[in-house]
Amino acid sequence: MVNVRPVLIPDADAWLRMRCELWPEEREGEHAEEAQAYFAGDFPRGPWQVHLAEDSDGQPLGFAEVSIRPYAEGCSTARVAYLEGWFVEAEARGRGVGRALVEAARAWGRDQGCSELASDAEPENGVSIAAHLRLGFEDAGLVRCFRMDL
Repeated sequence: MVNVRPVLIPDADAWLRMRCELWPEEREGEHAEEAQAYFAGDFPRGPWQVHLAEDSDGQPLGFAEVSIRPYAEGCSTARVAYLEGWFVEAEARGRGVGRALVEAARAWGRDQGCSELASDAEPENGVSIAAHLRLGFEDAGLVRCFRMDL
Protein backbone atom coordinates (compact mmCIF):
# COMPACT_ATOMS: atom_id res chain seq x y z
CA MET A 1 0.00 0.00 0.00
CA VAL A 2 1.38 3.38 -1.07
CA ASN A 3 0.00 6.68 0.18
CA VAL A 4 0.96 9.88 -1.63
CA ARG A 5 0.40 13.23 0.02
CA PRO A 6 1.92 16.72 0.11
CA VAL A 7 5.19 16.89 2.03
CA LEU A 8 4.86 18.43 5.51
CA ILE A 9 7.38 20.09 7.83
CA PRO A 10 7.83 16.89 9.92
CA ASP A 11 8.90 15.16 6.66
CA ALA A 12 11.75 17.64 6.07
CA ASP A 13 14.60 15.36 7.19
CA ALA A 14 13.44 12.45 5.01
CA TRP A 15 12.82 14.74 2.04
CA LEU A 16 16.26 16.34 2.42
CA ARG A 17 17.96 12.95 2.69
CA MET A 18 16.27 11.76 -0.52
CA ARG A 19 17.04 15.06 -2.32
CA CYS A 20 20.71 14.61 -1.42
CA GLU A 21 20.62 11.12 -2.86
CA LEU A 22 18.92 12.27 -6.07
CA TRP A 23 21.09 15.37 -6.53
CA PRO A 24 24.41 14.64 -4.78
CA GLU A 25 26.19 17.37 -6.75
CA GLU A 26 24.36 20.06 -4.76
CA ARG A 27 25.46 21.01 -1.27
CA GLU A 28 23.24 19.71 1.52
CA GLY A 29 22.89 23.34 2.64
CA GLU A 30 21.35 24.25 -0.72
CA HIS A 31 18.77 21.51 -0.31
CA ALA A 32 18.00 22.72 3.22
CA GLU A 33 17.62 26.33 2.04
CA GLU A 34 15.22 25.29 -0.72
CA ALA A 35 13.18 23.17 1.70
CA GLN A 36 12.98 26.05 4.17
CA ALA A 37 11.83 28.41 1.40
CA TYR A 38 9.26 25.84 0.23
CA PHE A 39 7.74 25.46 3.70
CA ALA A 40 7.74 29.25 4.15
CA GLY A 41 5.78 29.62 0.91
CA ASP A 42 8.64 31.61 -0.54
CA PHE A 43 9.94 29.19 -3.15
CA PRO A 44 11.43 31.24 -5.99
CA ARG A 45 10.06 29.06 -8.79
CA GLY A 46 6.37 28.81 -8.00
CA PRO A 47 3.85 27.40 -8.14
CA TRP A 48 5.50 24.31 -6.75
CA GLN A 49 4.26 21.12 -5.10
CA VAL A 50 6.18 18.35 -3.39
CA HIS A 51 4.51 14.96 -3.00
CA LEU A 52 5.77 12.34 -0.55
CA ALA A 53 5.07 8.63 -0.96
CA GLU A 54 4.92 6.55 2.19
CA ASP A 55 4.13 2.96 3.11
CA SER A 56 1.30 1.85 5.40
CA ASP A 57 3.55 2.48 8.43
CA GLY A 58 4.23 6.05 7.35
CA GLN A 59 7.81 5.35 6.24
CA PRO A 60 8.90 7.60 3.34
CA LEU A 61 9.42 5.74 0.06
CA GLY A 62 10.03 8.59 -2.36
CA PHE A 63 9.06 12.05 -3.52
CA ALA A 64 8.11 14.03 -6.58
CA GLU A 65 8.63 17.76 -7.03
CA VAL A 66 6.46 19.36 -9.68
CA SER A 67 6.35 22.94 -10.92
CA ILE A 68 4.78 24.99 -13.67
CA ARG A 69 7.03 26.08 -16.53
CA PRO A 70 6.16 28.39 -19.40
CA TYR A 71 7.85 26.01 -21.84
CA ALA A 72 9.11 22.43 -22.01
CA GLU A 73 10.84 20.62 -24.85
CA GLY A 74 8.34 18.78 -27.04
CA CYS A 75 5.28 20.46 -25.48
CA SER A 76 2.80 22.61 -27.36
CA THR A 77 1.31 24.64 -24.51
CA ALA A 78 2.68 27.68 -22.68
CA ARG A 79 1.87 26.35 -19.20
CA VAL A 80 3.41 22.94 -18.55
CA ALA A 81 3.45 20.91 -15.36
CA TYR A 82 7.07 19.83 -14.96
CA LEU A 83 8.37 16.91 -12.95
CA GLU A 84 11.45 18.64 -11.54
CA GLY A 85 12.55 15.75 -9.37
CA TRP A 86 11.37 12.18 -8.92
CA PHE A 87 12.96 9.74 -6.52
CA VAL A 88 12.04 6.30 -5.16
CA GLU A 89 14.09 4.52 -2.50
CA ALA A 90 16.00 1.60 -4.06
CA GLU A 91 14.20 -1.04 -1.97
CA ALA A 92 10.80 0.37 -2.97
CA ARG A 93 11.37 0.39 -6.73
CA GLY A 94 9.22 -1.84 -8.89
CA ARG A 95 6.30 -1.68 -6.42
CA GLY A 96 4.26 1.12 -8.00
CA VAL A 97 5.68 3.95 -5.88
CA GLY A 98 7.02 5.88 -8.88
CA ARG A 99 3.73 5.45 -10.72
CA ALA A 100 1.78 6.75 -7.71
CA LEU A 101 4.04 9.80 -7.48
CA VAL A 102 3.67 10.57 -11.18
CA GLU A 103 -0.11 10.19 -10.92
CA ALA A 104 -0.09 12.72 -8.05
CA ALA A 105 2.02 15.07 -10.18
CA ARG A 106 -0.41 14.66 -13.08
CA ALA A 107 -3.40 15.42 -10.86
CA TRP A 108 -1.69 18.51 -9.44
CA GLY A 109 -0.83 19.70 -12.94
CA ARG A 110 -4.44 19.28 -14.09
CA ASP A 111 -5.58 21.21 -10.99
CA GLN A 112 -3.21 24.01 -12.06
CA GLY A 113 -4.86 24.18 -15.49
CA CYS A 114 -2.12 22.32 -17.38
CA SER A 115 -2.74 19.82 -20.14
CA GLU A 116 0.83 18.46 -20.39
CA LEU A 117 3.36 17.00 -17.96
CA ALA A 118 7.03 17.07 -18.93
CA SER A 119 10.20 15.81 -17.30
CA ASP A 120 13.85 15.15 -18.05
CA ALA A 121 16.60 12.66 -17.32
CA GLU A 122 20.34 12.65 -17.84
CA PRO A 123 21.13 10.85 -21.13
CA GLU A 124 23.19 8.20 -19.31
CA ASN A 125 20.48 7.48 -16.69
CA GLY A 126 18.92 4.42 -18.29
CA VAL A 127 16.91 3.54 -15.17
CA SER A 128 15.16 6.92 -15.17
CA ILE A 129 14.60 6.88 -18.93
CA ALA A 130 13.06 3.40 -18.77
CA ALA A 131 10.82 4.42 -15.85
CA HIS A 132 9.59 7.50 -17.72
CA LEU A 133 8.80 5.46 -20.83
CA ARG A 134 7.00 2.73 -18.81
CA LEU A 135 4.69 5.37 -17.36
CA GLY A 136 3.71 6.79 -20.74
CA PHE A 137 6.11 9.68 -21.21
CA GLU A 138 7.21 10.16 -24.82
CA ASP A 139 10.83 10.87 -25.67
CA ALA A 140 10.95 14.53 -26.76
CA GLY A 141 14.57 14.42 -27.90
CA LEU A 142 18.00 15.06 -26.52
CA VAL A 143 19.18 18.61 -25.95
CA ARG A 144 22.80 19.54 -25.36
CA CYS A 145 23.23 22.61 -23.18
CA PHE A 146 26.21 24.96 -23.38
CA ARG A 147 27.56 27.83 -21.28
CA MET A 148 30.47 30.25 -21.06
CA ASP A 149 31.78 32.81 -18.63
CA LEU A 150 31.28 36.43 -19.65
